[in-house]
This record gives sequence, structure tokens and C-alpha cells, in this order.
Amino acid sequence: MPARTGFRIPRQGLLFLAVPDGAISEMATRIARMNPPAELAVVHLSGALGLDALIGVEGNPRGSFHPLQSFPTPRGPEAFRGITVAVDATTPTLMRQLRSLARAIGAKPKQVGDESRVLYHAAAVYASNFVDVVVAEAVRLLEQIGWSEDEATRALMPLVEGAVANIRRRGVVGALTGPIRRGDAETVQRHIEALRNVDVPIRPGRSAAGPSSPASGEGKPSADGLYRMLGLVALGIATEAGLDPAAARRTRRALTRDVAATRRRGRR
Repeated sequence: MPARTGFRIPRQGLLFLAVPDGAISEMATRIARMNPPAELAVVHLSGALGLDALIGVEGNPRGSFHPLQSFPTPRGPEAFRGITVAVDATTPTLMRQLRSLARAIGAKPKQVGDESRVLYHAAAVYASNFVDVVVAEAVRLLEQIGWSEDEATRALMPLVEGAVANIRRRGVVGALTGPIRRGDAETVQRHIEALRNVDVPIRPGRSAAGPSSPASGEGKPSADGLYRMLGLVALGIATEAGLDPAAARRTRRALTRDVAATRRRGRR
């Protein structure tokens, strides 16, 4: 329901609040002032907020219904097929209704309570928003060697799609490939040395950090700093996948070399 004045609430059924997170509590309070019938259930669509956001209508059944899907633009019903929908409710009846609704649109319902909501939503950010961030950085690097943005994006898409397909088939640990998975410390070190000289470490700021600096202005990581951070996470996965301990140590040294020296210089 849009955040506007003059709306009329139904007498029964489900009332969905399709409003920004910051407006949910206000909308619940406004609805409460209209004395909604006890049979009316109020449901928000936020991934990060729990049922407390609807405390204004605590006299009514309250629920949440969050499709684990990305909607940068309007999409058709097919966008819901096979996805997970995080649901929660204050009453068993409403929970059954929300589960049934999820199944009716081809999705799989999964209860996510208030205590788990923030980490659930953070996981969604990692799996969706941060993928875009990493691809954007890869595009910036190819622009550094003369590629156009469109050319770089098109070239990288099969690689991204292949990585996702490998995760689907083999799981996160089994899907990891590349120099860190192999323990190729020399290649990792060459990457870091080249990234120190990249002029566009992060797209929005477009400002370069100093050599081997883990962060540029306004807290944005430098190109090599971002590579180091992600590389250390990848190294943990590679170790879990069975990387030789000696190779893992060499790779860790390559990823962390000069960081301590950089911090010492920054304190002078």
C-alpha cells in the first residue's frame, strides 16, 4: 500500500505495506488510528526489519513477507519461481497464510524470526549487492588497460555466470578456482603490485590511494586493499578445500606483506 493520505483499509484479509523500511512504523501507527478490524492482518515486505516495526498495530496479526530476490526494475511473476521467501507472523493462522501465498507464486517459504533478521538481510546484501560491486571493480580494471565499459562487462559475464553455475553444482568450497585456490603466491604478489598503481580504486570516489594503502579517502579501500581483503577470505575457503599448508602460508604472506609497514608509515 502506498505511503499516501486518504487511503482506505480493508475490513479483513491481508494488508501489505509496500513502503520503504523507514516508513513502515509510521504507516502502522497511522493504520492503528483508523481502528482496523481485528480480522485484518498487516504484513510488511522488509528483509531487514522484524515484526517490531509493526508494533503500532499490535492488536492485529502482524507478519513479514520478504522475497529473497533482486528487483532493480519491475519484474513479472516468473521472478518468484523457485526463490525463497522469508516469512514470519505473530499468529499460526497468518503464518499458514503467508506460507501458502509463497507457494502459490512458486516460491519456497522459510521462517526467519526477529532475532535472525539482520544477519539474514546482510547475507542477501553479500549475495546480491556485493556481486555487483565486485563486477564493477573488475570492469574498472579492464578500463585501465583500454577496454570500454560495455566491452569489459560483456567479456566478464560468462565468467560470472560460470562461477555461479559452479557454486550451484559443487558448493562454495568446491567451486573456488584461481591462483589463491592453487596457492600461487607469486601470481598473487604480481596482482597486488599492479593494483597499487591503479588510478580508479573504487568507482564512486574515483580517487587513488597511496601505494599499498589499504584504504583511500572517505574510508574506501584501495584497489590492492580490496584485493587483499577478499583474497584472505578466499584463502580461508581454499584451505578448507585442501590447499597445501605450506602454499597457504606463502599465499598469506603475499596477501599481507607490506600492510604492517604501511600502517607504520601512516602513524608518522
